[in-house]
Amino acid sequence: MRGALAIYQREMLILRKRFFRQLASMSVGPLLYLVAFGFGMGREVRVGDRSYLEFLIPGLVAMNSMIQAFAIASEINIARFYWHIFEEFQAAPIRNIAYVTGEILAGITRSLFSVAIIIVIGLLSGVALSYNIYFWAAVILNSFVFASLAVGLAMLVKSHSDQALLTNFFITPMAFLGGTFFPIDRMPEWVQQVLSLLPLTHASKAIRSAAFGERVDLASYLLLAALGTVLFVLAFHWVNRARE
Repeated sequence: MRGALAIYQREMLILRKRFFRQLASMSVGPLLYLVAFGFGMGREVRVGDRSYLEFLIPGLVAMNSMIQAFAIASEINIARFYWHIFEEFQAAPIRNIAYVTGEILAGITRSLFSVAIIIVIGLLSGVALSYNIYFWAAVILNSFVFASLAVGLAMLVKSHSDQALLTNFFITPMAFLGGTFFPIDRMPEWVQQVLSLLPLTHASKAIRSAAFGERVDLASYLLLAALGTVLFVLAFHWVNRARE
């Protein structure tokens, strides 16, 4: 546990040093989407009995928590390729499980910061939703899934260009197709079946249901928890391979 906290503290010190730049970076995307899709389409556009702006905010929470949790991979790659910090971890008395846990906790923390920013932006826009325990549980599980994926993939890539390729092929399409900007039940049946395989689809559904104060589907929570656990184990395995 002490090793995990040491890894986590290191990442938090880096985040604190760049805090205001990171804060600005985390705010730009949600603000652009909010202006382009939320205000651009207007409050007259409705999804069910909710305004599109109310529909959009939980989607942005799901999308940004995924992006910021996955962004820990870039920090790991910088540490590996330029600062050679990973080699120092290899020599230090830190277990692999502690390294994985610390990096994943750092990814989740980054994600929670980004969610807080979106909530503030939403409140300033006049959108007040229910940010209850189910909401935060869905956010944390979504962050856990993508932070675990980030740590694992960071051990497999050989350069920043490889990392960018993974982001472009997996994270970016998921951000737009995972039920963030439109309800997937309006898509053709076969498309719905494909999109139901995406973890972000289940995260968006869980976060939106909780934010609207509706009954949540526990199956989505269980699926995210199971997937996150599998990815955590894979990340641990890939760290072991990288250290050999």
